[in-house]
Amino acid sequence: MNAKGHAFKYGDNIDTDVIIPARYLAIQDAKELSEHCMEDIDKDFVHKVSAGDLIIGGKNFGCGSSREHAPLVIKTCGVSCVIAETFARIFYRNAINIGLPIIECKEASEDIDAGDEIEVDFDSGMIYNRTKGHEYKGQAFPEFMQKIIQNEGLVNYINSQG
Repeated sequence: MNAKGHAFKYGDNIDTDVIIPARYLAIQDAKELSEHCMEDIDKDFVHKVSAGDLIIGGKNFGCGSSREHAPLVIKTCGVSCVIAETFARIFYRNAINIGLPIIECKEASEDIDAGDEIEVDFDSGMIYNRTKGHEYKGQAFPEFMQKIIQNEGLVNYINSQG
């Protein structure tokens, strides 16, 4: 399983209110809600992001409230993976639960620039910066997490075990 796309880079402490502002949480449709993803930090994000692109964060990505909306809108926008130095634990769990791949890797977080072409091999945890020719070793996804992601989330995975 791989992800491949261009990087959108943000800094440390990107909280869930920046990812999806609370003023939109009454919207029930994930696609409509995702139209507001990252708008308070990058108004053009939803117009520039393409299927497969990646978000690169710094420390404590996804901090703040525990809402599942944050990883959901990122995934719905077409983002294939989020790479950060560290993630808030509840965001990490919510991302896996909805099937959004995330990888902690300090070196990649620091070295990747916005616009770089990135490829991730989830089996090995390797991250390749095709623009710079650099490689970084992230954490490989355990098989059960890959199955959750392949099934588009924990609920679908559990239902498939029927």
